[in-house]
Amino acid sequence: MMSGRYLLTAGLQCCRCRVSCHVKRHYSFLPDDVKSLRAVVNPDISKIRNIGIMAHIDAGKTTTTERMLYYSGYTRALGDVDDGDTVTDFMAQERERGITIQSAAVTFDWKTHRINLIDTPGHVDFTLEVERALRVLDGAVAVFDASAGVEAQTLTVWRQAEKHHVPCLCFLNKMDKPAANLRFSIQSIKQKLKANPVLLQIPVGSGRDFSGVVDLLTSQKMIWKPKSMRPDDGRMFESKPLDQSDEPELLQAVSEARAALIEQVADLDDEFTELLLTDFSDNFDAVPSIKLQEAVRRVTLARKGVPVLCGSSLRNKGVQPLLDAITAYLPAPNERHHDLVRWYKDDLCALAFKVLHDKQRGPLVFLRIYSGTLKPQTAVHNINRNSIERMSRLLVPFADQHVEIPSMTAGNIALTVGLKQTVTGDTIVSSKASAAAAARRAQNDGVESKKRGEHASVVLSGVEVPDPVFFCTIEPPTMAKQADLENALNCLQREDPSLKVRLDPDSGQTILCGMGELHIEIIHDRIRREYGIETHLGPLQVAYRESILHEVSTTDTLDRTVGERRHLATVELAITPHEISTTGSSCELAFTEELGGQLSPEIKDAVENGVHSSYLQGPLLGYPLRGVSTLIKSVKMEPGTSPAMVSACVSRCMLKALRLAGGQVLEPVMSLEVTVGEERLSSVLGDLAQRRGTVRDIQSRHDDKVLLATVPLAEMMGYSTILRTLTSGNATFSLELDTYEAMNPQDQNTLIKRMAGLL
Repeated sequence: MMSGRYLLTAGLQCCRCRVSCHVKRHYSFLPDDVKSLRAVVNPDISKIRNIGIMAHIDAGKTTTTERMLYYSGYTRALGDVDDGDTVTDFMAQERERGITIQSAAVTFDWKTHRINLIDTPGHVDFTLEVERALRVLDGAVAVFDASAGVEAQTLTVWRQAEKHHVPCLCFLNKMDKPAANLRFSIQSIKQKLKANPVLLQIPVGSGRDFSGVVDLLTSQKMIWKPKSMRPDDGRMFESKPLDQSDEPELLQAVSEARAALIEQVADLDDEFTELLLTDFSDNFDAVPSIKLQEAVRRVTLARKGVPVLCGSSLRNKGVQPLLDAITAYLPAPNERHHDLVRWYKDDLCALAFKVLHDKQRGPLVFLRIYSGTLKPQTAVHNINRNSIERMSRLLVPFADQHVEIPSMTAGNIALTVGLKQTVTGDTIVSSKASAAAAARRAQNDGVESKKRGEHASVVLSGVEVPDPVFFCTIEPPTMAKQADLENALNCLQREDPSLKVRLDPDSGQTILCGMGELHIEIIHDRIRREYGIETHLGPLQVAYRESILHEVSTTDTLDRTVGERRHLATVELAITPHEISTTGSSCELAFTEELGGQLSPEIKDAVENGVHSSYLQGPLLGYPLRGVSTLIKSVKMEPGTSPAMVSACVSRCMLKALRLAGGQVLEPVMSLEVTVGEERLSSVLGDLAQRRGTVRDIQSRHDDKVLLATVPLAEMMGYSTILRTLTSGNATFSLELDTYEAMNPQDQNTLIKRMAGLL
């Protein structure tokens, strides 16, 4: 190993070079140095990394992404969120508000690897963007504010990553803040995320004196010195091995941290334990850094531990080692085991996970390719829509600037033009024949075919869309604009599945349903800016749910004669209340074992349609049902009875059962986290008591207090304005849907009277 001091440059394959001879060669700062996406179109699959950047709002996700693009050579200048000139926050609303609203994909190379990165929002209203990104990614970088540790939305996105079994890295950002605390952040990852942090770096200096990091694997000290290096963009930094001239405290800290790292990895990886005991039993510290790195990678891929790195993206420190860690520890697409890849072999299989509307090109569909090759000017088969579409163009995504390419191989993320019917969650294959061949291979593997036919088992699972919690009416300025508004809403719904639009059957008004106040506000603003329609929104209302109180069994018969044909059906069923979840409808349907085998697929579908249509309207106020299990006990029909009549009979029987079971209104209850100074805490607590809030805990975070509580969503309208007034703007808060709870009888009666117009 070469000794002495080295300068490192981002994106260069030779990352160590002597100061005396290579500074000019590697640090020319000319516009021509910006790389083209055309350089490496189809790298080897082992060199691809599909990753997401996820975090609580304002932890530094977009700033970190911006530095990655700059150091890898794909942008000419460093963008800044406050200046509104970042690559991935390209929407007007994002640049004005300084937040990420929709996920943005960028593709770039780092050394010998291709990185497909998705920058995701940190606001709870846009959690679907995180969900659908993690559905198609192989790894994730969780960014933390080192002064705050794990925050409310960090928990949410971490749970989403765990649900999809995505290996993660942790990046402790903002190490330059006076309150930044490595030990506190590590402890919060352990306690709140129940994760096993594997510390790979320790900071050099703290607060404003933070100047770099020490790599515990190689014992290399990396220092960024802005005063002695111009421009101060973080492209150049010094790296040298630790030696006796370094501060004794730093040497001691590194020695202890490296010993702890070796011991921790040995506990998590049997292969590394065996290596230590057989070859390095006399001196564990002598284990080669490459062996330790390989062990950390195995631990990360097995999701037994999460590597932790630190830095300050805004101050341009620590991002290049983070890029190295992404390529070193996060998995390649072929290391994530998907059964479908085996079944489709070399045939195309891809998942549509996002749709954007472009005024010139039409709908742009993002695809994650799991197997095969994607080429423009080819026909593809959409299994979910049972349709054939022609893809006209194929692009590499780079935020809102895209590069056209001739083909894209498995493991990559592509942007397609021409798929007019495809929506989020659809599976795209090369043909019906390839899907049928994959289904046969799946059955030969002992995979049970699903009830909807042989293709069901070879459809990629889609994206789980949460139910909206707010709704309001939306009206065009004139009736002449009604058709334009409907077109705008259709396009926006296709882009954002968490946005729901329905027609009120009584008033005929259009109802807009969303995930929060900010979500609906952004949709309203987009309709004005992008579609030129000045719409009027009605007052925001909470999207309540309904459930039942008692278990009920009932029977109903439908007897109709249409023309000369008699339709006679008798249905017996039972409904039961059960636990309520915050995602999906949480309503279940089952058949008795004997009945399930007797019914034809057409009649089974008719029964399901009858039950599910009944779940859409509860017996009290017409809100959707939650927490109801239905068991179909008996279905009897006269020969010639149509499936439509069976479905109608089931719906009538369900309505009868729901009325007998008694209804209750469920209200969404939010998990609230408020960070406020101790001197303002009593004011916040007093306001919370008036909002039917329940305090769960009050924690200390440096000089602030963190208040954890649950509050009904109906009481949180306009809370940000009230909190700003109470605390003179010196508090932050975050909300997340916690659960649905039954309203107390008094509040329920008040709501029923208000809905009936009696109050």
